[in-house]
Amino acid sequence: MRLLLVEDERRLTELLKDGLTKEGFAVDLAHDGREGLWMATEHSYDVIVLDVMLPLLHGYGVCAKLREAGNWTPILMLTAKDGEYDEAEALDIGADDYLTKPFSYVVLLARLRALARRKVRERPTTLTVGDLRVDPAGLKCSRGDVQIALTPKEFAILHCLARHAGEVVTKAELLAQAWDFAYDGDSNVVEVYISALRRKIDKPFGRTTLKTVRGVGYRLEG
Repeated sequence: MRLLLVEDERRLTELLKDGLTKEGFAVDLAHDGREGLWMATEHSYDVIVLDVMLPLLHGYGVCAKLREAGNWTPILMLTAKDGEYDEAEALDIGADDYLTKPFSYVVLLARLRALARRKVRERPTTLTVGDLRVDPAGLKCSRGDVQIALTPKEFAILHCLARHAGEVVTKAELLAQAWDFAYDGDSNVVEVYISALRRKIDKPFGRTTLKTVRGVGYRLEG
């Protein structure tokens, strides 16, 4: 799942990014409201975590402008403020949830997953490609009745392929889904994860559903 974190406390952003990355999120950072609004407008995210007290443009303004533009990406607002009127204002302008600092990381993670589930209401909660089932909310994968253990990065890549089952997905698209925009490593890392996925979702079952389209990308078939 791709997440945008808009927060000006840099120590907090780095801590949250480290923790959420380990949980399977691809996290992009913005440190002021204008930058956050630009990134949320230019890129697609599953969830946005938005601080209220931001430089240049406060979180309420960012949220309001996104909703006015028809962007309904789920938004969780973070603030040091504490009071029912602050919470009411956040919800009234279009935020989906609200968390007051200091907050429990475990609670934050649970709320982010709940928000991500809300976004996929337009499509099946569980993606099915043949007898392969991919559950984005539960981060689970199975073929038939057999559960398949995947790392967060493997799951992110498979999730992207399953969403576009039968279509060719480029290496660049997979990088954008599973790594943040700051990633500047070797793009061939995708091939490593594709090989690992084949060993887990295909080889034990005698299947060849994860195809390489030479010079273009990869396709998951049913």
